[in-house]
Amino acid sequence: MLSRLWRLMIGKPLRTEHAMHERLPIVLALPIFASDALSSVAYATETILRQFESMHIRATDWAIALPISIGIVTLIIMVVVSYWQVIFAYEKGGGSYMVARENLGLFMGLVAASALLVDYVLTVAVSIADCVAQSDSALNQVGGPWDALFDNKPLSACMLVLVILLANLRGVRESGTLFAGPSYGFITVLAIMILAGTFRVLSGTPLAEDVTMPPDTGGDTPINGLLLLRAFASGCAALTGIEAVSNGVQAFRKPEARNAATTLAILGGILAFLFIGITYLAVQYRIAPSEQETVVSQIARATFGKTGPGAVLYYAVQFFTALILFLAANTAFSGFPRLGAILAEDGFLPRQLTSLGERLAYNNGIWTLGILAILFLLVFHGEAHALLPLYTVGVFIAFSTAQLGMVRRSLRQRPIPYPGLTINLIGGVVTTIVLFVIAASKFIARDQPPLFGIPWLYEGAWMALLLMGLVVAMFYAIHRHYELTDRQLAHIPPDYDRPVHHTVIVLVPSRVHRGVLEALKYARSLSPDALAVHISYEQEKEQRLREAWNRYGGDTPLLVLNSPYRSLIEPLMRYIEEAEKLRDDDVVTIVLPEFVPAKWWHTFLHNASGLIIRWHLARRRGIVLVNVRYYLDE
Repeated sequence: MLSRLWRLMIGKPLRTEHAMHERLPIVLALPIFASDALSSVAYATETILRQFESMHIRATDWAIALPISIGIVTLIIMVVVSYWQVIFAYEKGGGSYMVARENLGLFMGLVAASALLVDYVLTVAVSIADCVAQSDSALNQVGGPWDALFDNKPLSACMLVLVILLANLRGVRESGTLFAGPSYGFITVLAIMILAGTFRVLSGTPLAEDVTMPPDTGGDTPINGLLLLRAFASGCAALTGIEAVSNGVQAFRKPEARNAATTLAILGGILAFLFIGITYLAVQYRIAPSEQETVVSQIARATFGKTGPGAVLYYAVQFFTALILFLAANTAFSGFPRLGAILAEDGFLPRQLTSLGERLAYNNGIWTLGILAILFLLVFHGEAHALLPLYTVGVFIAFSTAQLGMVRRSLRQRPIPYPGLTINLIGGVVTTIVLFVIAASKFIARDQPPLFGIPWLYEGAWMALLLMGLVVAMFYAIHRHYELTDRQLAHIPPDYDRPVHHTVIVLVPSRVHRGVLEALKYARSLSPDALAVHISYEQEKEQRLREAWNRYGGDTPLLVLNSPYRSLIEPLMRYIEEAEKLRDDDVVTIVLPEFVPAKWWHTFLHNASGLIIRWHLARRRGIVLVNVRYYLDE
């Protein structure tokens, strides 16, 4: 029954040769690889405004958010052009990791890879957390019993992670088909909202509902260059997700590079339009961030109203915004397993990550990402704003290493491609500056409640940097292990084919039964000199066992080891050690008889001595452990 339920959820297995048919056309690739970047417009403008609020900037200066957004859009164009070049230069995928490793060295490549992996985990956590926040904003406006649906944010977020995890286990193409409608719906309703809101502003039409901030909102701090730079760095959250296309080039239909580059260009254009439009309306409406309602919700409410004919569009904006934030996690579920497979092929992650599942998806990578994202959501109580500083640090490390790596690559080419070199150099310098600003301004949180009783253990970017450092250390440790393993396995001694002496020991329980006799028959097939060993606790049971052995044991001797302290393992281990000392070339095989009950729950009605013995013998050298199972009928 469980197998049928699982098959219903993830679908029938796909043949290996069907992999080419699972490649994505542009129309399906956009919702899979671009949903993360598109979703960032739901919180990027709000991040700028929250930065203004935390720095107590005068309300009259909040209009500077629009020029800041124009600067961010310029940076978006630079990053898009840079990754356009990356796609054609590294058609096998890998993005920032491959660029940095080839042009800046192995260490920088692993730094970029760690930043990308952490970024993917935080993509899921941030997107799902903000999805819950957007949904909660809409339901708060509805009121009634729906108001409490998302009150438990961590639990709601974890459930959504599991939903999208199962959707991705069905395969990349099927998840793209499933999520295409919500992605294009989000683009459509936000475009309608921006155009309708711009018409209201330019025509002087009153707002459908008043969302203007109170006169005393803000503070008395005048804007200056440093504050401007910090606000710019906060708004650069709009760039998150752009790199995903370059990491998954091999997921596209042929020609892979051209289709991936086209998708990236479409993404850049849509992202720039939506981000500028939302910021423009937020400035014109004079909106302040609120804990009860997101900025996008306030813009939609002011543009359409939540009652009357426009209410349909208001709730459509909320619905599709929540969906796109949900789908943003899908970008990570596509990118993380592919990058993990590339790193595993290079020996820096467990090789299990290279395995394709039944639906031609990297199942082990998908499960790993889902579990890590759930851990982050639980630790940070499902709060998106607490996770964003960790998120943006990793993004800009990947941006900087990719663009500076492309600069190094351009300098090696002849003739030098100066247009591309210039764009990559400017983009690399700007993203590096933004990286340092984010790391410095958000290194330690100053305006958040304490976590675990420690005031600064919350929201600090130091956590992302520490986590990336630990991931890089893990890369090197795994790589060293694989190198050592390969060296030892590759070494074949000259006397590898010498004959060895074989000692076979059958462990006998307190009575002779069908399972014991099956194990004894198997042991005799290995060696005619097999020996039976029993650990005795009571003399009465020992005597009954000897009588049964004389009847059924044949010519195989039975050795009884007394255990006055009722220990099973200690006398057995002493005997095995003595047996190993008899000959240097001896291989000791322990045959362990076990019967398997017909029902799984019957297992709890029997002792677990076999499991205990296996656990103690598993790591002993020179020991071969064989389980001979006898299966009981119902």
